[in-house]
Amino acid sequence: MTAISAADIDTAVRALRPRLGERLLLPDDGGFDGARKVWNAAVTRRPALIARCRDTAEVAAAVLAARDAGLPLSVRAGGHDWAGRALRDGGLVIDLTGMRDATADPAGRTVTVQGGATTDDLLAATAPHGLVTATGVVRSVGVAGLTTAGGYGPLIGRFGLALDNLLGADVVLADGSTVTAGPDGDPELWWALRGGGGNFGVVTDLRFRLHDLPTVLAGMLLFPFAEAGAVLAGYAEIVAGAPDELTVMTGFLPGPDGPMTFLCPFWSGADLAAGERAIAKLRALGHPFVDQVGVMPYVAALGMFDANIVEGNHYLLRSRWLPSVSPVAADALIAAAAEISSPFSTLIVNRFHGAAARVDPAATAFANRVPHQVVEVIAVYPPTDAADRHRAWADSVVAGLDPVSLPGAYPNLLGPDDDARARDSFAGNLDRLLAAKRRYDPDNAFSAIPALVD
Repeated sequence: MTAISAADIDTAVRALRPRLGERLLLPDDGGFDGARKVWNAAVTRRPALIARCRDTAEVAAAVLAARDAGLPLSVRAGGHDWAGRALRDGGLVIDLTGMRDATADPAGRTVTVQGGATTDDLLAATAPHGLVTATGVVRSVGVAGLTTAGGYGPLIGRFGLALDNLLGADVVLADGSTVTAGPDGDPELWWALRGGGGNFGVVTDLRFRLHDLPTVLAGMLLFPFAEAGAVLAGYAEIVAGAPDELTVMTGFLPGPDGPMTFLCPFWSGADLAAGERAIAKLRALGHPFVDQVGVMPYVAALGMFDANIVEGNHYLLRSRWLPSVSPVAADALIAAAAEISSPFSTLIVNRFHGAAARVDPAATAFANRVPHQVVEVIAVYPPTDAADRHRAWADSVVAGLDPVSLPGAYPNLLGPDDDARARDSFAGNLDRLLAAKRRYDPDNAFSAIPALVD
């Protein structure tokens, strides 16, 4: 890309100032530094302009302004991308944090959310009706970013990935036009959005299918670290035959005296007695010193991991897909937890199974539809720490898992040095996805997953 000049920035300002007024932020403006902060404080990029949009027309104007001025373009929705792709140095940020409306249609069993909405916003609209859609596990995560790359979560076994519940989306393309992607409107873009990430345009509205689920049986079981081997071995056996209604996460959370082994079950079935029996088997894998499993609203259950997502810390993520938590994988995870580089870091293992695994791999851009585990290596450290030893720890974790890992990994958790692995994650869908990229964004204005460029 050619160097960005003051004249280029002035061109964009002249185009957007009459429309956005004070919502067009420049580096000297009072709210600029706050607006460029994202969840990961390690991201310190300085864009040239931040366009705080309120509707689709303003988003389209910002896309055209960036194109005409030759400025790099990025999109900030929930701001939870750890790698900081929401910001580009010297670029124009389309900030969707003012577009967070969520509207439920209980009779039609759908919900519509704007592109900047978080999971909390979505659930605030659906929970009063006893309705849910598939979400991730953290309420502050943006819905659009989660959905377009996949959307692992506690309801995956029963209702699939978040993207499996997407009914349609409104998208502003790189030429400033707005299209509706869905089975009856641009089905190819709809296919690409479901797994291809934010690489095709700015998603300004999303519509989801809703399901009846007023409560879940869920909670946290914490075991001594010394029992990790037995817990992981038992976990692997139980989840291999688990019904759709039971999705269980495991791994290691920080504790006052070092890492703690955890199991986090979600039972989404109507038969609570069956759920209690399933959780009793998990409880019996060791001697839990914390047992907080009970019936609760789904939105309350998602609060369990909030304490581990703290703004102001530095974050560095790695990820692998495993066919199962085999003895080799379990040993590698336990060894990694024993050598953890920070008292804030976590290892989380999510299960992919059930309804999500019964989708044809070619039906969406998300290709890995065999039952598997996704490992999240989350190195968390204060800004006063140097990154080197935390990076070394995270890299050692995935190196220990590599001998038993599947090709690819969850693109939402991969970083800028993982392009080859990101491409592998799309498997037989890669060529079709690259063709969609050439069709909808031939000049690569949107680069949430850089691997999707020929």
